[in-house]
Amino acid sequence: MERGPELASRTISMTMTTLLYRGHQYQQNNATQGKPSVQLVYRRNVYQARQINTHRTPVQLVYRGVGYTR
Repeated sequence: MERGPELASRTISMTMTTLLYRGHQYQQNNATQGKPSVQLVYRRNVYQARQINTHRTPVQLVYRGVGYTR
C-alpha cells in the first residue's frame, strides 16, 4: 500500500469527478445530490419498549451434534 507525500500530492491535484481506488479510476456518482437529507433520531424509550415487547419463539439449533435452544 502506498503512503507518503508523493501519494498525498497526487490525490490533492485530482478533480473530484474522478476517483482513484487501488489503481483504478472511477467516475463519481452524484445521484444523491438531488435528494433531501433526512435527520435520524434515536429515541431510547421507543427502542427499549420494542425490545421488551418482542416475542421470541425458541429456536432449536444444532452445532456439531450438540443441540441448543435460543
